Amino acid sequence: MTAQIIDGKAIAENLLTSIKTRISNRLQTNKRAPGLAVILLGADPASSIYVRNKRLACEKVGIISKAYDLPPSTTEAELLALIEQLNNDDTIDGILVQAPLPPHIKDEHIIECISPSKDVDGFHPYNIGRLAVRQPTLRSCTPFGVIKMLEASNINLMGLDAVVVGVSNHVGRPMTLELLLAGCTVTSCHRHTKDLAKVIREADLVVAAAGKPGLIQGEWIKPGAIVIDIGINRLQDGRIAGDVDFNAAKSRAGWISPVPGGVGPMTVATLMENTLLALELQESK
Repeated sequence: MTAQIIDGKAIAENLLTSIKTRISNRLQTNKRAPGLAVILLGADPASSIYVRNKRLACEKVGIISKAYDLPPSTTEAELLALIEQLNNDDTIDGILVQAPLPPHIKDEHIIECISPSKDVDGFHPYNIGRLAVRQPTLRSCTPFGVIKMLEASNINLMGLDAVVVGVSNHVGRPMTLELLLAGCTVTSCHRHTKDLAKVIREADLVVAAAGKPGLIQGEWIKPGAIVIDIGINRLQDGRIAGDVDFNAAKSRAGWISPVPGGVGPMTVATLMENTLLALELQESK
């Protein structure tokens, strides 16, 4: 068996094209384009690449991107003051603070100070809570991007036994909630899981979000299972690798997403859709 590759890049391009059309239609009816504020502290190379990709996607679909590139010495109080200014700016529909932040700034505090209606990353406890009670609005971009990728591949999730490896607040936990919403029976695995291989061998769907290259061995994959690799790890030789041993897993899986070219592009595309949705939700009030 050779798995069918899930082309996240192509699916993301289709989503971006749809968003561009929706924004173009808005402009033709004299409605404004969405506005996204992107805040970057320092010059971390990986963060700079992520922010550049997001700004390019904004340009592609017609979202007005406003850049706030701040020095790493920026204090938490200064950052919070900027966020408060953007919370009150009616031309800004989404606020994104690129992680990781400098050690002297608490991520959780920053996330909680972003207005939930402008939290296009979907990280605010209010938005995670709405997903938990099956009333989602702005959803965490990577997990929701995974759902969109699976839907675009015509994969029916209802009733599947799913395993999510990783329980981070921004990816693993909301991924579990998304799969529950889609009708899966979900097991969450973490560093205290006693027999990870055994749990994965029984799964119809495996979502890897641990951030450990090659953690999930190909021989663990149930024949015909769906494998989604969210992990993005830079190896010592400079290559990018996921959490799954891709070459071994693809000989057993029915469907598999590659790294790179899988979930990553979907995260950016879903961010664009969240920004448009944030504007539409405000207009509907």
